[in-house]
Amino acid sequence: MRIIYSCLILLTSFYSFAQDVKPEVKPVVKIDSLYREDQFYFSITYNMFTDIPAQFRQNKFSLGLAGGFLRDMPINKSRTVAIATGLGLSYQNYFQNLTISKDASGAVAYGVNDYGQFVSNRYRQYAVELPIEFRWRNSTFESYKFWRIYGGMKLSYIFSSSSVLDDGEQTYRINNNPDINKFQYGPYISAGYNTWNLYIYYGLSPLFKSATTVDGNKINLKTLNAGLIFYIL
Repeated sequence: MRIIYSCLILLTSFYSFAQDVKPEVKPVVKIDSLYREDQFYFSITYNMFTDIPAQFRQNKFSLGLAGGFLRDMPINKSRTVAIATGLGLSYQNYFQNLTISKDASGAVAYGVNDYGQFVSNRYRQYAVELPIEFRWRNSTFESYKFWRIYGGMKLSYIFSSSSVLDDGEQTYRINNNPDINKFQYGPYISAGYNTWNLYIYYGLSPLFKSATTVDGNKINLKTLNAGLIFYIL
């Protein structure tokens, strides 16, 4: 009887202990399968011109900076294809030998001069940008590092511009030149991995209005910007 009584006590104690031990409950991790690649972007470029007049040259490093935000809108189930649009600001600086000055009557005059004929010459502009792009990437909801190819069109409005020419005798500063095409547009493409991406933009619209000439020849300069673009979530 003592043995049976001891066994009953042991079983009762084990049952009570088992009741006190609760199974471990692991937290449920919610996976965001409806993620977006909304991103801030920042680009740094070397600025060039195409469709240049005879004897046109650039010197020094013509710097371009831009930044803004893009809203991502996936269009397939795996969210690897998307359309994005956004808003940004840009600063473009050009060193070249297309001089902008004023004649005796005060009218804006243009020329293409040798570098020995002036001390310094620069054109710069500030613009609001509206990029619209088609996106491909091999991203997943688990990783922010992936390959991408983004391409589209960029619309720009130049809200401020200035040119400064120092010919050694006089300095000509022309702000918001009325001959500048304020509305600019052109295609661009960026491609790369993770944060680092190559970037190139080609302007389809001339920088100057059609009536702008040098020695009777139309100035048809268009912009070409090449460099790096960084995307930050």
